[in-house]
Amino acid sequence: MKILKSLFLLGLLLAISSFVTKEETLKKTKEQSREFYQLKTYVLSTKQQVQSTDKFLIEAYLPALKKLGIKSIGVFKPKLNTADTLTKIIVVIPFKSINQFLELDDKLSKDKNYLQAGSEYLNANYKQPPYLRIESVLLKAFIEHPFLTLPVLDSPRENRVYELRSYESATEAIHINKVDMFNAGSEVKLFNRLGFNAVFYGQVISGAQMPNLMYMTTFSNQESRDEHWKAFSASAEWKELIAMEKYKNNISHMDISFLYPTDYSDY
Repeated sequence: MKILKSLFLLGLLLAISSFVTKEETLKKTKEQSREFYQLKTYVLSTKQQVQSTDKFLIEAYLPALKKLGIKSIGVFKPKLNTADTLTKIIVVIPFKSINQFLELDDKLSKDKNYLQAGSEYLNANYKQPPYLRIESVLLKAFIEHPFLTLPVLDSPRENRVYELRSYESATEAIHINKVDMFNAGSEVKLFNRLGFNAVFYGQVISGAQMPNLMYMTTFSNQESRDEHWKAFSASAEWKELIAMEKYKNNISHMDISFLYPTDYSDY
């Protein structure tokens, strides 16, 4: 009888161990399979710079990236106010791994078609640079949204609203808490349920405004955007989430940018 009991307990322990191992493996796989994103922003001060950079992206940069297997590249410009003196071109580039990002420039430097097609931009004189500055932010996708998702929109391209948000936190620990709010706190799931058409959610691992996270949601038009956020604020899930003591005061600054897709953007 004791032998049977011992065998039973041994079998139970093995089953529990196997279950834990599978859970850990799934968690590890999910963690490792997340994408990385570069938000590459060209800051431009003249129409000539806009034209030069547009041409470079269309004729050289994007074709070269796609030849390397980098697809679903978004290219956007901000909806400007009349007081704005600078414009920007924001390129969202998804990478399957950090190594793919690190190896990109070296591979481009060996691509003869890229070098020829982009020669005017790449060899520009220092007195006539094709941009004022380039800003770069590197992000790692959230566990609950590990891959970039192309939005499903049926409205005219010119009416669409792409909303890019950046949430800064006071400390690194508080930033991790805000990321957890999206993942374990199910904020991502709430966005999904309400149809926010999110392109990506990412934790900034290198950038000028750290610690912070960024994400992009998309809408058919401005009216749809406003209605979605109204539904979000009124939802029972959100009211319950913001009432939790552990998630209070985890944003110190928020930036919102409204963008529109260029004609050559993949989405």
